[in-house]
Amino acid sequence: MVTYSHQNYPSVTVLIPARNEAPNLQYVLPRLPSIVTEVILVDGHSQDDTIATAQRLLPDTRIVKQQGKGKGSAIREGLAVATGDIVVLLDADGSADPLEITRFVDVLLAGNDFAKGSRFMKGGGSHDITRIRRTGNLGLIMMVNLLFKASFSDLCYGYNAFWRDCLDHIKIDSDGFEIETLINIRMHTAGLKITEVPSIEYQRIHGASNLNAARDGWRILKLILRELKTRKVQPAPVVIQRRPAQEMKEEALS
Repeated sequence: MVTYSHQNYPSVTVLIPARNEAPNLQYVLPRLPSIVTEVILVDGHSQDDTIATAQRLLPDTRIVKQQGKGKGSAIREGLAVATGDIVVLLDADGSADPLEITRFVDVLLAGNDFAKGSRFMKGGGSHDITRIRRTGNLGLIMMVNLLFKASFSDLCYGYNAFWRDCLDHIKIDSDGFEIETLINIRMHTAGLKITEVPSIEYQRIHGASNLNAARDGWRILKLILRELKTRKVQPAPVVIQRRPAQEMKEEALS
């Protein structure tokens, strides 16, 4: 992996929604790569020591106390205060390897708008997904690819990164676990340049997930149908004027 100097490297915000994840943060925060310039932890009404643990492990962590409820709401509230050129969405339960962040950022620096994590492409994998969830996810992926003329290999994975200026072209207005599907569809329908990044999903280390396969699968299905109903004519690809990615990389290496 290439190492860049901070002076010329784009700023990177890592946004972590968390609810009662104190035991897991020790496997996440200390392992963030040095390219990260801002960490925002959105605390979703935790009843444990999530906030205190985050501040102890990484004193510079910006704490946002969530006002709403749900993962989508937490991400929206975190994005509202994020300052990095690049935003990385990372779960707090230890299921995603923070060291993969450099891989996502390199994909963005190569000229892409959205680096979308995938467990199901070559090089990716999951130690956590159940057979029922895998089957449901496959069905939803096939539906989205058919209805929206997309080519996603994964749909409901929370490890993603994008240039913050992409938010000028999409609206994020979902509250629950369907947030990843909404971001994927709207990035695609906005004509932004998407590249999938292979990623390994591990089992959460402590605690139980708030995900409910039936309930959240139904929410995702309703979201897909709503997005299809409100979809406008496919726009031309969006070209966002940024400093050339190659120029940033060359400066950072000098």
